[in-house]
Amino acid sequence: MAVMTTRRAIRRRGVSGPDDLAVEAPLVLAVDGAVVATLMRTPGHDLELAAGWLCVESGVAQQADIAQLRFCREDDTDRVHISLAPGVTPPRPRAFVTSAACGVCSADVLDLAPLRRADPQPDGWSVTSDVLAGLPTALRAEQRAFDKTGGVHAAALAGTDGSLAVVREDVGRHNAVDKVVGHALLHGGIPASGRLLVVSGRVSFEIVQKAVAASVAGIVAVSAPSSLAVDLAREHGLLLAGMVRNGSFNLYAGEELVS
Repeated sequence: MAVMTTRRAIRRRGVSGPDDLAVEAPLVLAVDGAVVATLMRTPGHDLELAAGWLCVESGVAQQADIAQLRFCREDDTDRVHISLAPGVTPPRPRAFVTSAACGVCSADVLDLAPLRRADPQPDGWSVTSDVLAGLPTALRAEQRAFDKTGGVHAAALAGTDGSLAVVREDVGRHNAVDKVVGHALLHGGIPASGRLLVVSGRVSFEIVQKAVAASVAGIVAVSAPSSLAVDLAREHGLLLAGMVRNGSFNLYAGEELVS
């Protein structure tokens, strides 16, 4: 089992003692033996992370697009070896390590149209204000690593009844989203039309990018979105709710979808 937290000696109010910290460590992704990226992440659900990363970086749309995902330990580093199905475009190698703070470092493509798999909402789809307002609280209740460390983000896929299908945590908010999307991909849940992506932090371009690739109905966030995130959510017909706290929220896009 992957170790998500560790302990370090610290000094608090003049007293020395241990403190729980989130683990941050590299994960090397290799396609047909060639390294394409090194992601800084919290260990755990690494195959899901790789699968979700491929949804954007390689246009992977279904489990069958990935011929093989294999985790191993090589040269004292965690690695995922990937083989893609014939006809699937391999990701462009990244020249440097992608930090836990940046999901699109070295990416230069802002056109999301090729990533869209399906309409984000089925006909007649909507979500109630009460369910929307309660989703961050439901997510917070499942954040086990955050309870210990206070240092990880979380993401989840949710239904319009407020239920959470899958929750993942990571030091990188984009990694947490990739793990959730990857889980859905590997279990036949992409496109995720009608589902909501719930995130514990802010919403920037790369979060909307991943939401479009997963075809979710919308994004619900504890913090605020960026201007580009709002523009892209509106362009692609997504619901975008931010600052969802204490029973209130701001609607930045898709307000007609909330009843």
